[in-house]
This record gives sequence, C-alpha cells and structure tokens, in this order.
Amino acid sequence: MRPNVYDEDSRRLRVGTLITLRWIAIIGQTIACLVIYLILNFDFPVGLCFVFIVASGTLNFGLRFGTSGTFRLSDLEAVVLLSYDLIQLSFLLYLTGGVTNPFVMLLLAPVTISAVSLPRNLTLFLGITMLAAATFLCVEFEPLPWYENEALRFPLLYRASIWASLALSAAFIALYAARVSDEGRLLATALAATELVLEREQHLSQLDGLAAAAAHELGTPLATITLIIRELQKSSSKCPAEGLKDDLDLLAQEAGRCREILGKLASLGADQGTMMNVLSIDTLIEEVVEPQREFGVKLDITKRGAGAASPPALARNPAILYGLGNLVENAIDFAETRVRIDAWWSRDLVTILIEDDGPGFSPTILDRLGDPYLRGRPTERRTKNDSQSGLGLGLFIAKTLLERSGATVETYNVSPPRTGAVVKVTWPRPALEISTGKLAASGA
Repeated sequence: MRPNVYDEDSRRLRVGTLITLRWIAIIGQTIACLVIYLILNFDFPVGLCFVFIVASGTLNFGLRFGTSGTFRLSDLEAVVLLSYDLIQLSFLLYLTGGVTNPFVMLLLAPVTISAVSLPRNLTLFLGITMLAAATFLCVEFEPLPWYENEALRFPLLYRASIWASLALSAAFIALYAARVSDEGRLLATALAATELVLEREQHLSQLDGLAAAAAHELGTPLATITLIIRELQKSSSKCPAEGLKDDLDLLAQEAGRCREILGKLASLGADQGTMMNVLSIDTLIEEVVEPQREFGVKLDITKRGAGAASPPALARNPAILYGLGNLVENAIDFAETRVRIDAWWSRDLVTILIEDDGPGFSPTILDRLGDPYLRGRPTERRTKNDSQSGLGLGLFIAKTLLERSGATVETYNVSPPRTGAVVKVTWPRPALEISTGKLAASGA
C-alpha cells in the first residue's frame, strides 16, 4: 500500500518556507526604515531598528546553513520561530509608534501562518502573545516618526480601536485559515483514497487480461507436451513396460485438465472485450448486493421500466459498482430490518434508489452530505471499526465516483411518519449506452 502523502508530517512547516517569508519581512523592514530616515528625514531610533533587523538576518543565515531547506519543523520548533518573528516585529513597532504605526497589522502574519500549519492550541498561544504585545504597544511606545513642526497625537480611544481591530482580525483570519486548511487536507486525503479505490478496481479488471495472455503463451508448450505424450503412448503400446502405460495415461489426463484451465483463462480475455463488460440492470444490482446478503437485513429489490422502454445495457464500470456497493453497505449499516433497492428506467434516464428504515439523515448535515469526514448519522448499528464510523469518507468516495460516471446523486429522508434515509442515483440513459457502444466497438 502506498504511503499516505497527506499525513500529519506533510502539514508541518518547512524551514525553507519560514526562511523565505522572513527574508521578505527583512527586505520590507529595511526599505521602510531607509525611506523614513533618508528620504522623509524623520527622526527615529534607526540604529536600534537595524539591530533587530540584523538579528533576523543572522537567524536566517543560521537556519539556511544549519539545516536543509526541505527539513520539516516540529510544532514546537515552528511556534518558537514564529514567536521570535512576533517579538522582533513588536520591538520594531515599539520604536516606531506602537499601534499607531500603519504596519501594526503585520502582527497578524505569524498567527495566520500558525493557523494554517500548527495545531489550534499553539495558534491560540500565538494569538494571545500577539494580543499581549498589542496591548503593551497601546500604552508604551516611542513616538511615530513625523514632521518636527507638526504635533501628531492619537487618543487612547483611537489606540484601543486599533487593538480591537487586531483582536477581531486575528480571530477571523485564524479561524478562516484553519478551516480552509483543514478542508483542503481532508479533501486531498479523500481524493487520494478515491484514487486508490479506482486503482484497485482497475487492477482487478486487468487481471483477466493478464490471465488470458498467460494462457495464450502457455498454449504452445502444452500442445507440444500433449503431442509427445501421444507419441509415447503409441510407442508403449508396441513395447509395453510395467506401469508405463498407466503413467502416460495419467500424464495425458493432467495435460487435458491443463488445457481446460487455460481455455477458461483465455475466455476471460475474450469476454473482457465483449460480454463481460456489458451488464444488464439485473446483473448490476445482483453484483452490488451479493456481498451484503449475510448481514441479517432484508433486501427488497424491484426493477421496472417506463412504458415500452427496454432494459438498459450498461458498461461494466468499477467506479459505478464500487459507488453503488458503498451506498448499499451504508444503508445496511443503519437499517433496522430492511433496505429497499428500486431500479427503473425510461428512454431518457436510468435511476437506482436505495432506501433504508433506519433513523435517517440528521437535518443539520443533510445539505452537506458527501463532504469528506462529515459526521452526522448515528453509529449504533455499525459493524465496522469504530474509528471509521461516521466519518463520511465512504459516502464522499461513492458520490465522487458516481458523479464522475455522469450520475446525479440526491439524498433526503423518508416522509413522516416513517423514518429512513434515501439516496437516489440518476444517469442520463444515452450517456451510459453510448459508453457501452464504444466499448463493444473497441472490443469487436
């Protein structure tokens, strides 16, 4: 099994990323100080400012030559480095006007980076540290660099408003960045799982072709062996030896068995291009429900067509088989006594409805069903590992696979007073039959 590229290690910050971001900050701080001091001729402690800027540059050189740029930091190492950036910026702001400095909003940068890459408790720590620094900068700071002949004063109420805007911005940005980052990771993990499912199903379908190729290659040497056995049998009939005839008869019998086995294997390859890849609606439903018949839940299956519409001939699609199988399995997990599977078709549509008599979908998550790792339905009846129950990954994979095949997936609850969940899968019939026609043409 391939390693999960979306595990916890992959969310850790790379040293190279922090080094690059810090160089950007250093360049910006240097340009700001030089412009204010040399061009605007404002008086401020520029020497002390450059002490902190040089300290950041020294740290960057140490990280650059002391570690690999691709090295991923532990959570503790990352929060220490981000805390340093926060403190360094706070000192620069202290020397240049505190919260009255327009660049005070840059205090949000370390908190935002933490929200994307670090656990919530460490992001909370950085947020509290940032607010503590902002509180200090509200009351203690050197004057904002300005023209000597103009008095520039900011009342406490204005500074408190800046503090409040920092607090609200930090909370909003951190929560939003963390949510987007989490959803991105979960979606990537779910898509990776979907890819693995498709690879597995495709691999299984390709085994038939490999078996047919092997049967074809083994056919020639087996024919040679059979010919030699027949010649030996003819020779032994002229000069019989004790036990030789029985041995040759046994060899001929086993060679015949080998020929039958190879014939069956070769037929898999032939079927794969024609009959094995075309399913009737009956066969499709049977293949989907067959693995689920031994769980003590009654399966009511109905199939019907609209008017004179003939039953559809569907392409054997591993994605459809797996997606429908997953939906049936999910229904059985939550059903009390029975699951109803209703398939019907018309000249334009093919629809499969799966209904259970369980508790149904929770109304609070009904509109978000199909999102990866969505919790919602109760898990009392689940027979799977508890760590996997209720995560919604299976439903996400099933919905993704079915929609990729051209289907529309609808989820809703049974109308009261009955209870239960319903999943309705609908395909445009022409699209399915066109795919089947192309497949049959390619196999002809």
